Amino acid sequence: MDGSSPPRPEDVFDFKAPDWGPIFEARTARLQRLREQPEIRRGLEGWYSIRPVDFIRDWGMTSDPRNAEIGLPVTVPFVLFPRQAEFIQWLYDRWKGREDGMCEKSRDMGVSWLTVGFAVWMWRFHPSTVVGFGSRKEEYVDKIGDPKSLFWKAREFIRLLPLEFQPKGYDPREHAPHMRIINPENGAAIVGEAGSNIGRGNRTSIYIVDEAAFLEHQEATDAALSQTSNCKIWASTPNGAGNAFARKKMAGKLDCFTFRWQDDPRKDEAWYKKQCENLDASIVAQEIDIDYAASLQDTLIDGALIAQAQRLKAADVAAVGPWIVGIDAAHFGDDESVIHMRRGRFNMEQVVRKGFDGPALAALVEGLVKELVRFGDPLYAIVVELDGPGVSAYDSLRRGKFGDAVFGVHTGARESNDYDWNLRARMWRAARDYLKEGGALLPPCPKLSAQLSTVRYKHKDGLLLIEAKKDYKRENGCSPDRADAFALTFAAPQMGAGPASFEPDFDSFE
Repeated sequence: MDGSSPPRPEDVFDFKAPDWGPIFEARTARLQRLREQPEIRRGLEGWYSIRPVDFIRDWGMTSDPRNAEIGLPVTVPFVLFPRQAEFIQWLYDRWKGREDGMCEKSRDMGVSWLTVGFAVWMWRFHPSTVVGFGSRKEEYVDKIGDPKSLFWKAREFIRLLPLEFQPKGYDPREHAPHMRIINPENGAAIVGEAGSNIGRGNRTSIYIVDEAAFLEHQEATDAALSQTSNCKIWASTPNGAGNAFARKKMAGKLDCFTFRWQDDPRKDEAWYKKQCENLDASIVAQEIDIDYAASLQDTLIDGALIAQAQRLKAADVAAVGPWIVGIDAAHFGDDESVIHMRRGRFNMEQVVRKGFDGPALAALVEGLVKELVRFGDPLYAIVVELDGPGVSAYDSLRRGKFGDAVFGVHTGARESNDYDWNLRARMWRAARDYLKEGGALLPPCPKLSAQLSTVRYKHKDGLLLIEAKKDYKRENGCSPDRADAFALTFAAPQMGAGPASFEPDFDSFE
């Protein structure tokens, strides 16, 4: 859409008060033009072959039986809201890039229909491709006449396409038997598997695992799929932290697409409040707030506190007091060096790097802090964990412009209070209490929230003891670097005599 063209009906669609009439009218006019000018079909074929979003938006239909109870049509045009369109493009990019990916989602975001729409687009426009679907039960993949099954959705999607976009010779009785849909014109196929059979079939162009966190034998499924496709997509709402889907998320090695309920224009705070009133808190946390720790009983920070802090906007929080910077330096391999910058109740987006040695990390920190204080905002402390490359980063920072504000800490150092086993426990306790007080803004980073909500605790001789990094990494596939960088900012206030306010000499920056 450009400035001289009227908006498409889809671009001004009101998802809270849907009126599909203008969209049906636009589709009817589009189809009439196509039939009056059949020569444009060839151009459309090429256009749609690389634009799945346009194909689904122009011709796709979806079904929601819940519409009947409120007097709306059950079968309606598939109007994509912006985040849904981004997901379709994300699937396309993963497939073309021969990359695996995962999708974590809040409930009822339309992901099943989106993956089906993408599969039918691929089946229609890309000869000899094979799209695989897998789920924990066969009835979720294919059960004739059951709208909850993926293949029912796929057959309906195809049936409701204009004849111009259905394959020549396609007969659902012949070409869409149980667990298979064949394109007789170009040889493409959509195939399904369930339970322990997932990944046991033929090679596929892309394989989509539906509700992957609920599979019974996830590691075995991963092993079976490893040679099946160059593009595997695991999609699910969370199901706790002790499963392969959660470990994929924690490890951070896969590109992760996140569908939050806030992305859905049909939902608002009133909707969320109603869910909280009607559903168990653990269900809200897990299936709506995407909280992997909802089923864990021994995590220190409640995922609901994190979700609350991540829902706030910068305009909701006043940055008061001096800046405190926490630095968790990468130890080895795929660990991350993370810089967390906090001023009172305001927390900036974390800065994350891999492969930086201590001096390079120190130079990055100095540049960031210079910007923080450029307009006169005070700096209280730069806290560096003295472990691995953190030692050389600390040494470099102490020699730099902000040396008087730099503090090195050993988080394993024993505490002398009556509550905490060591400094790590004290700073994590302070981080939890900070969030419990409310009114704090955290950056909306899924990795940060996942780590904060899954670090476990226990008591030793009556004192709080936080799960060690190495134990967390062994369980979750990654180090809790982002969570620890945030917690390190709470090591600063009790480190002994330090500058109440450090205001650098700006002339030295020139």
